[in-house]
Amino acid sequence: MTFGTTVRYEGSPRWFAAVVLLCATACSPKPADAPPAETKKPADAQHAGITTPHGDHSPHHGGMVMMNGDMHYEVVFDKAGKHRIWFSDAVREELPASIASNVVMVVTPKMGAVETFALKIDDSGESWVADGQPLASGDVVKITYSVRGEPVEVEIPVP
Repeated sequence: MTFGTTVRYEGSPRWFAAVVLLCATACSPKPADAPPAETKKPADAQHAGITTPHGDHSPHHGGMVMMNGDMHYEVVFDKAGKHRIWFSDAVREELPASIASNVVMVVTPKMGAVETFALKIDDSGESWVADGQPLASGDVVKITYSVRGEPVEVEIPVP
């Protein structure tokens, strides 16, 4: 009566080692993906460490910050004409650009014709962008958008 079986391998030891290594690595778990890099807010001594709603109204992108209820939006008028709008929540955590819709910018220059720009979401999905003309002091920009079906409108004089 036989209770066990003995297997005898008579092939190449290198081949056997390669098979054992292949089995060991094929069964090991996948390495974890690296965590995404955190986006740090700019250092701002006045608002550093503030986590209360509406405690931070500093510009994170070099523009001007405004509010609509608990949502903030930062408007950046670029000297080259690439104007942007970012949205953030009450504690200034970035929101995806898709939180808003129908974003339009109407520029009434001090001199010249009125221009209307329908903004588009940038490739990263983080902001709305318009390719327009540089703005001049005295121009007025009206921005309109909708959030959850509610229209918002603001007029901003360019300093």
